[in-house]
Amino acid sequence: MSRSESVLILGATSAIASALAKEFAAHKFDLVLGGRDREELSALASDLSLRYGVRAGTLPFDVLDAQAHAESLRSFLAEAGGALAGAVICIGYLGDQAKGQNDWEEARFILETNFTGCVSALNILANHFESKRSGFICAISSVAGDRGRQSNYLYGAAKSGLSVYLQGLRNRLFSAHVKVVTVKPGFVDTRMTYGRPGLFLVASPESVARGVFRAITKGKQVVYLPWFWRFIMLIVRSIPEAIFKRLRT
Repeated sequence: MSRSESVLILGATSAIASALAKEFAAHKFDLVLGGRDREELSALASDLSLRYGVRAGTLPFDVLDAQAHAESLRSFLAEAGGALAGAVICIGYLGDQAKGQNDWEEARFILETNFTGCVSALNILANHFESKRSGFICAISSVAGDRGRQSNYLYGAAKSGLSVYLQGLRNRLFSAHVKVVTVKPGFVDTRMTYGRPGLFLVASPESVARGVFRAITKGKQVVYLPWFWRFIMLIVRSIPEAIFKRLRT
């Protein structure tokens, strides 16, 4: 990646995304920040410009409004052309598992936010970078997608789908020299997890952002953050179903 190029971050006002934006800005990459809250986006863009001396713009983006974000993304990509080094999708909604079991609207919101809305944007980004034959795409999945647990299987199912989609996309774009990075964080100290019971080994958004930046710049494929979650999930996946289904997880 060249420091004269820019990076698009969708879901830019989330804790991980804003920390990642600062990480890129500190390394002198220009930024385009996509999200729903225009006031918060503008404040973040201004702060990045003033603090790091980079160019930072904003882009309206609602992951649940596929038609609108398709139009805005395509328009932006056509204008950006070869100046865009890559894109990161930092979108997640943990939701209420118990509510989602009885309320389809909650279940659909979890699934569409974490999977189908992201895929809509990723399809457009993939076509752009494939035609350019360079660049990177990175998306934040989750360790929750590695095994279904009764406490969050709606969220886990959506993130699992996203991880498999990214795996296929990595296969598709390999010959076009486009890197596809899947990031699987464990528990992170964000608004989404604040006050949730049963959390352990909670990482800061800043430490996760540094890990995401390293994964992108080093061309990694699948990264667990912090690193030890790879081994935790290896153990979790190895538990036989006959035993696992009896656990209160």
